[in-house]
Amino acid sequence: MDKILNFAKKEIQTLIGAVVGAVGGFLYWRYVGCGTGACPITSSPIMSTIWGGLAGGLLFSAFKREKK
Repeated sequence: MDKILNFAKKEIQTLIGAVVGAVGGFLYWRYVGCGTGACPITSSPIMSTIWGGLAGGLLFSAFKREKK
């Protein structure tokens, strides 16, 4: 359990970015989406949420400072 808490403390910025991105991906699917169903990412709420979470996590981790 301590390993999980230490990981969460160390990667909190990335985890927050993943949650924000997932919410953004879901909202994009909900309000913009793909009308024809031919779009592989935005035609499904699950795929849109997953890709949004990945993008958010990567974006937020890019601004993470390393401790010396």
